[in-house]
Amino acid sequence: MSKILVTGATGGLGKAVVENLLKTVAPGDLAVLVRDPAKAADLQAQGVTIKQGDYNDHASLVAAFQGVDKLFLVSGNDIPNRVPQHTNAVNAAKEAGVQHVVYTSFQRKTEDGSSAAWPIAEAHLATEKLLKASGLTYTILKNALYLDVLPLFMGPVLETSTIYLPAGEGRVPYASRADMGAAGAAVLTGSGHENQSYEISNDTSYSFHDIARILSDLSGKTIQYVSPDTEAFKAALTAAGVPAEAIQMTAGFCVAMAQGEFDFPATDLAKLLGRQPETAAQFLKAAYTL
Repeated sequence: MSKILVTGATGGLGKAVVENLLKTVAPGDLAVLVRDPAKAADLQAQGVTIKQGDYNDHASLVAAFQGVDKLFLVSGNDIPNRVPQHTNAVNAAKEAGVQHVVYTSFQRKTEDGSSAAWPIAEAHLATEKLLKASGLTYTILKNALYLDVLPLFMGPVLETSTIYLPAGEGRVPYASRADMGAAGAAVLTGSGHENQSYEISNDTSYSFHDIARILSDLSGKTIQYVSPDTEAFKAALTAAGVPAEAIQMTAGFCVAMAQGEFDFPATDLAKLLGRQPETAAQFLKAAYTL
């Protein structure tokens, strides 16, 4: 087995990839990149190699990527600095002799800067172009929005009986982070994925009307969906004491949903998993213990 390194291994997606890899890959053939090794002590105890590095530090990445054949590159969460950080990672992978980079990108309709999701989109598009121009073998995973973000977007919906979001009639083929982790592991350990791009999404798209109906059926309560205009939404959340950055992020995603920016149902995820992905109803039932 070739040496695999996963970045962001103490975060949600990276951790899910590592957990799935450990089902079939010997710990000695697996490494993780972390900024704080203490946070990966559990993986070290299992025999996984811990490498310290930072996307802001090119030299640390070159050192960490030595001897690595396949790199699972999780996009950074420092959004304003993602482009230089990802540039460091791709250039370091090339310098260190990495053979194959698997990158976690995102689904989108537009690439011209007009989308409400452009602050998120910009670095992903730049990284994809950089990978394709680098000469490295790559696989691009165009991830749908996580099912896991729904509770964050909706808040205490079972208490309020209302989903209040400016997403209009927008539909999204949400997929769970757990399934995305399993798909990432399948790409890293499988074959035939060289220089391919996959739509990592469910085969069904959901509007918040659909989500409200699912929650109503599961809970026995009547859950309504109200789609305010963006300014009314921001004003309501500001009055409720929600931090401005969180309001701006949620509003941007919701407006992009309304624009149809993420509506790409596909079967790639099911094919990589060898089974049907978790549905919205299955996820929500577990998330809300219904």
